[in-house]
Formats: sequence, C-alpha cells, structure tokens
Amino acid sequence: MGYPPDTIIYLAGAETFGGQRVLIPLRGMYMNLVDRTSLCSKHELFHLIGPEYPLPAYMVPSPLVKSEEQLIQEWKKAGPRPRPLPPPPSRPFYQHEKEGWYGWVAETGKEPDLSPMDLRMNAHRLLWDALDYYVSIEADAFFPGFNNDGSGWPDYSSLVMGHRLYQTASSITYRPDRKTIVGLFDAVHDHLYHPRRNWTSAVREHLNRSVGIEGLIVESRRSKLTSFLSHPLPECSCRTPESSDLPMSLKGSSSEMLFGSEDVCPEWLSQNLVSVSQSSTVVKDDVGDDKEYGEDDMEMEGQTEPDEGSKLDAARPSEQDEEMDPDD
Repeated sequence: MGYPPDTIIYLAGAETFGGQRVLIPLRGMYMNLVDRTSLCSKHELFHLIGPEYPLPAYMVPSPLVKSEEQLIQEWKKAGPRPRPLPPPPSRPFYQHEKEGWYGWVAETGKEPDLSPMDLRMNAHRLLWDALDYYVSIEADAFFPGFNNDGSGWPDYSSLVMGHRLYQTASSITYRPDRKTIVGLFDAVHDHLYHPRRNWTSAVREHLNRSVGIEGLIVESRRSKLTSFLSHPLPECSCRTPESSDLPMSLKGSSSEMLFGSEDVCPEWLSQNLVSVSQSSTVVKDDVGDDKEYGEDDMEMEGQTEPDEGSKLDAARPSEQDEEMDPDD
C-alpha cells in the first residue's frame, strides 16, 4: 500500500480471529501496531470509565436438586430411547462449570439474568466500541476488515465508512472488493512473503481505484440497498447550483453520479417545496413593496427638505435687513 514502516496502525473492533499469533507478520512489518489496550494507559482508561463502586460478591445460585420421584416421572414421560450408557463417576463441580453458559445450558433452556459484573463489563465494552469508532472516524486512512456481510444489518466497518463519507468525503477510505482480494492472495499463496512486482502493482491499483470515484459507485450499488447508513448519499447531502455542470464522465444515462442513481422526491415533499417557494415569493414581493414605499418616502422627504431650507434662506435676509435698518 506504500505506507512507511513507522506508520501508526490502530486495530479497531473485536478481537482478531486467531489471536495475536495471526498478527505477528503484520507487527514485523509495522512496529507501531496498537489497539485500545496498548494505546491508552490504565490511568487514561480509568478517566474514561469514571469512578466505580465495588460490587458485592456474586453467589452463583445452585441448580435445583430434583428428587428421585421427579427423575422417575421425567424418565417415564420421555419417548423411546436407546439403552443409556452408564453414568460417569461422580466428581465435584468446579466453579467455572457453574458460571455463564456452562451453568445453565444443561439445566434450562432459558438464559439466566446477567450478574452485576456482567452488566458492568457490557458497559465497558460499549465504551471500548465508542473509542474504536471515534479513532476510526478521525483517522487519516481507514481500511475495513469485514463489511457488507449480507445480513441486512449495519456492521462496524459499514458504519465507519458511511460516517467518513458524510463527514469528510475527501478522506482516504479504502473500499476493497473481497473477491478481487481473494484472487490476488491465491495468486501468491506459494510465495506469500516474496510476491512479484506486478502483483504489488496490481494490489495498489485496485486499492487506489477503491478510494476514488469508481469505489464510490461500486459501494453505492453494493451497500446502499441493504444499509442506508453505509452510504448516506444523496439523502444526507445538498446539491449546489453548479451540480448541473458536472462532466459526463461522472454522470450516466440514469443520472448516476458519485453517490448512485438519483431518487425521485415523494409527492408530499414536492408539494411542501412548492408551498415554501410560493411563500418565499410572496415574502419577497412584500419586502419589495416596502422598499419601494420607503424609497418614495425618502424622495418626498428629500423634496420637502430643500423647500423648507429655501424658505429659511429667503427669510434670513429680511431679518438681517430689519436689524440693519438705519431708521431704527
């Protein structure tokens, strides 16, 4: 991808499938590979979480002991079954066998209520997810790990890609095609650490296309039908008056631009726009009449003021003549 070895890479989202062992080659190439646990100190994480009160010791409720008669009745109500194996030797249950999934899956089909510690850990996970989301939004470049899984629900990578497109459309957001990436990796499966030069050029060319206009058009066709938040254009954007002057290379026969095909506005929205435009024209006419009326008043005042000034000027010489009369 052309990034130097000292590039800081933030690993967001859930834990990587396979653990840290899978990330050893990536750490060998980029030493500054961090996540929320290594990027933030314990003091910073404490300030993020805030003060917490100590929780009381949670006692795991022991399962109800069934009597011999209840076991016999359950055995009689059950359907035909093969001859059961002899029971295993009795041994005490360990504490980890009574907690979480291991404790209730064999006793009842309903999941028990969460303990106070489980609720607190879930709240911590929400804070970690919010921290990862914020770092991914503000990053200089974003590369999705797994998005558009076909379930119809927005996933983490799709939400980040849509938010980055809405906030700063010019930011570097890679939108790779998984089929193309799989084909490229299959081509160098035998010599993964020493790929050919043309293979590296092909990968960079594909990633550069995914960042540009072609990647936006492909993402609009692929993700917009299932998740609006993954590609919030053109609904969450405004059209400038110069948008009609776009070059033909960005606009197809079906008015297809960077964000995909244009949707026709609903009737209620068109009616509201017409009513708003009519009301705005009425307001403009009223304002124009007021301006004309004000200009006429200013002209009348301008005409009356010289007349009054001329009368005063005409009266001043007579007063001076009366004062300078030698007979007085």
